[in-house]
Amino acid sequence: MSGTRARSRTRSSRGWSVAVLGVCLVAGLTAAAAHRTSDGQDLRPAGGDVASLVGERERRVEQRQADVVDLQREIDAATAAADDASGVEAIVRRLRTLRDLAGLSTVRGPGMRVTLTDAPRDADSAGIDPNYLVVHQQDLQAFVNALWAGGAEAVSLQGQRLVSTTAIVCVGSNVIIDGRPFSPPYVIEAVGDVPGMTYSLGSSPEVANFERYVTKFRLGLKVTTGDDLVVAPYGGATVLRYASALS
Repeated sequence: MSGTRARSRTRSSRGWSVAVLGVCLVAGLTAAAAHRTSDGQDLRPAGGDVASLVGERERRVEQRQADVVDLQREIDAATAAADDASGVEAIVRRLRTLRDLAGLSTVRGPGMRVTLTDAPRDADSAGIDPNYLVVHQQDLQAFVNALWAGGAEAVSLQGQRLVSTTAIVCVGSNVIIDGRPFSPPYVIEAVGDVPGMTYSLGSSPEVANFERYVTKFRLGLKVTTGDDLVVAPYGGATVLRYASALS
């Protein structure tokens, strides 16, 4: 009878071990499935229930959808900007216009050439002020201003493009243009409206005064027109430089 009880206890112990093993296996599988389903997050937040869980999931989905809409809007805007060739072309045209106005591009076309020279040496006679026999800064400026007023698109002096910051200074019998000395003959070239520039030269009081000196003191003046003149771009510094007081 004792042997029977011993065998009974052995079978009972084995059955209990199998049952425990099964429970542990089921619990492990359940935990793994829950982790996979929740993507590593708590399926049942603190204080929540099934309804709370569903609501939380719904809010997450709505947020993701809102993010997708925002990203798509950014993509559409970038695509539209890339496809808007007219906008890019407008910017390029504006930059080209600014380069032309600043004198940084070559200008070619019909225009006028004005050559001014000092009086010949034999014109220097007793009693004549030598200053009457040479071309001065104001003479050059008179012709340049008249050409601008007549519709010149680009003007050069001695091959140097004249821009808004160009300085023309008279030093003795020479002229300094942006720090570089030049001797006569002085050649002014202008591309633009030839009839307009011709009229402006003919109606300028300063030009008329120089023409009187041409007649009286034999200063040189020659004006010609051409169908294909070229004015080179400005090659100097584009940054303004100025003096400042020492501290």
